Amino acid sequence: MNAFAELYRQLDATTKTGEKSTAIVEFLKRSSRDDSAWAVSLLIGNRIRPPAKTKLLREWAVQRAGISDWLFEECYAWVGDLAETLNALIPEQTAMAEQSLSSWIDQLDELRRMTDLEKQNKLDAWLPRVAREDRFVLLKLFTGTFRVGVSKGLMIRAISEFTSLPKAAIADRLAGDWKPSSESFDRLVSSDWRQDSDSQPYPFALAHPWEETSNPSESVADYLIEWKWDGIRAQLIRRKGDVTIWSRGEERLDGRFPELESSVNSWADSFVLDGEILAWKEENPLPFNELQKRIQRKTLTKKLIQQVPVQFIAFDILEHQGRDLRCSPLSERRALLESLFRAKKILDKGPIRYSHTAVARDWNEVRTLRDSATHRGAEGVMLKRLDANYPSGRVRGPWWKWKVDPYTIDAVLLYAQRGHGRRASLYTDYTFGLWDQGVLVPFAKAYSGLTDQEIREVDQWIRMHVQETFGPVRSVLPHLVMEIAFENVQLSTRHKCGLAVRFPRIVRWRKDKAPGDANHLQDLQQLAQRS
Repeated sequence: MNAFAELYRQLDATTKTGEKSTAIVEFLKRSSRDDSAWAVSLLIGNRIRPPAKTKLLREWAVQRAGISDWLFEECYAWVGDLAETLNALIPEQTAMAEQSLSSWIDQLDELRRMTDLEKQNKLDAWLPRVAREDRFVLLKLFTGTFRVGVSKGLMIRAISEFTSLPKAAIADRLAGDWKPSSESFDRLVSSDWRQDSDSQPYPFALAHPWEETSNPSESVADYLIEWKWDGIRAQLIRRKGDVTIWSRGEERLDGRFPELESSVNSWADSFVLDGEILAWKEENPLPFNELQKRIQRKTLTKKLIQQVPVQFIAFDILEHQGRDLRCSPLSERRALLESLFRAKKILDKGPIRYSHTAVARDWNEVRTLRDSATHRGAEGVMLKRLDANYPSGRVRGPWWKWKVDPYTIDAVLLYAQRGHGRRASLYTDYTFGLWDQGVLVPFAKAYSGLTDQEIREVDQWIRMHVQETFGPVRSVLPHLVMEIAFENVQLSTRHKCGLAVRFPRIVRWRKDKAPGDANHLQDLQQLAQRS
């Protein structure tokens, strides 16, 4: 555990990917296979289920430290991180013998099955005797908040350096639901590897945002043009008669969309299709918040399936009859995809179809298509090189996404809350409002868009203009105006203002505007009617 805690500190102390990769490689070189497997799992973003509720941890820490509940909450609000707060309050005792990362994981699993009293007794026996530096990381695992600045791509790079295997091979092996064990780690680093499961997906190809300032020298004819939909990116897999659906976040969606699974059960082919799941009714896509109704329900009813039908729009085929097609050019993969659907007589009917391509003679016509995307319920257009293979991850060049310009609106800052991690001491989480009959009504929260210098300025201003306190939330004098951008706006019964915006973020601080210059809720309603 000491070695893993040291790795955490090294990763947290630098923003340089080379230094992070080196630290990971050195850890893997000197760690056991079990510890290496768990480190890989945690660093690629897999979570372990917390062994105890945070309420129990809070109560235990309050009793241990001999402080009142309100003082603990004040400390937590100031620190902004539960694990760090707990770590600071727990007194240290004689250190226990060093234990490995994997043995701690096993003990957390045992703790999960205990009663609350047994858990508190175990906490008494464990936590005060773990060195403070190691205990912080252990508490991160306890609370389910373990995060550090390592992307899956960086982890793939580090394992590639450790094994001298190609990054693409490592990406394939980590795709899907990778389970940590000494055996799975051996397979991960082996020079001879076969797919572990018939349900395993491929790493998703991701697009770069289109840079309008530099049109490519290639002809438009070199690109496949498709509509960019706002749904759930997914791979639909059929191997040996079994159907599996994986989201881009590598979450299995089996059972969430039974109409998709049943529609391919009769197919004799085996395949892996890449595409988008959309809420779709009467030949038109529905807003994403309609699709969320399907995602958020653990149990689907016939009524919900009828109210929010879905479609899988396939735009690529990655495997057919057991043959990996990713190294073939897109032009060949696309031809095979279309022929497969034509052979099944599946064109524009049913819950599964392939994507329609758009036609443009030059880049000006591509821009016109992109500008018309909103009227089709799309976010913009996709541009994919016809001669490119299927890349793993976000590779610059083969795929581009050119989205329509976002909606923007001027809003007034109403509430603020401290951030987390490095921003725990700064007010960085903001709630904004719009005017409605002379009153400011909250409509969106935003966390990004300001520079570090602007964040510090806003933080100082908030501290000087707090009006009321609601736990960690501070209401402020309605004075600061910010321009807020968002992708879409829809009617919503879940929000007080009656509307929900998608991906809100701050564009700029409008120091040139007074609160009375901000937009009205009616302006947002008009945008909702247009979208």
